[in-house]
Amino acid sequence: MKNVIFLLIFILSCLTINAQSVIGGWERYHTSETGEPLKSVVIFSEGYQVLTTYNAKTGKFIHSNGGTWKLEGDMMTEKVEFHTDNAERVGTEVRFKVIITDNTIEVVGSDLKLTRIDNGTPGELQGAWLISGRKRNGEIQEMDTNRPRKTMKILSGTRFQWIAYNTETKQFMGTGGGTYTTVNGDYTEHIEFFSRDESRVGASLAFNFELVDGHWHHKGLSSKGQPIHEIWSIRK
Repeated sequence: MKNVIFLLIFILSCLTINAQSVIGGWERYHTSETGEPLKSVVIFSEGYQVLTTYNAKTGKFIHSNGGTWKLEGDMMTEKVEFHTDNAERVGTEVRFKVIITDNTIEVVGSDLKLTRIDNGTPGELQGAWLISGRKRNGEIQEMDTNRPRKTMKILSGTRFQWIAYNTETKQFMGTGGGTYTTVNGDYTEHIEFFSRDESRVGASLAFNFELVDGHWHHKGLSSKGQPIHEIWSIRK
């Protein structure tokens, strides 16, 4: 009986280690059927993930999809919350076998093989966040994070992406992302793709950030030059 218990504990610990080993940023460079150089980036946080493909040279946005994920042994299950090419995929699940090493993730039966960018460090904001409020005229206006209309930011240790979408209507509103740093209370984004406006690619935006009772206070000027003070809450 003791041997069985020890075996179960060992198996569960292996599953936990595997799941934790996925968290972080991953990338793949490849070429489209027309010869376009592409870059695909996947960000895994605890329970949530996003995959985005864009032109590796120009930053032209191509595709994005994401949602929840879980890993059981070598089988990964993803439930789609947004999909730029096929809204009917929203709400569906896909299950596939993966091979995970320290530096690669490979989907068995496909040509998808990703190389690790980071393991969730060194950035201080790793995780999936939902906008939960804005401060205007000195007052915080709270927002319901359980509503179908969501704005999510998902960050690895070096990569960030925001996505606006609606799980009820299956509508995708927009996304943007790239790399980020957090240094001495300064949060800086370097934009590599932006679905709504390609002219933003290459720009850098600097903000002040502070973690207050587990909430991310994000202050500065928007890409349009407007002052903002947003509050983001870690997604559960």
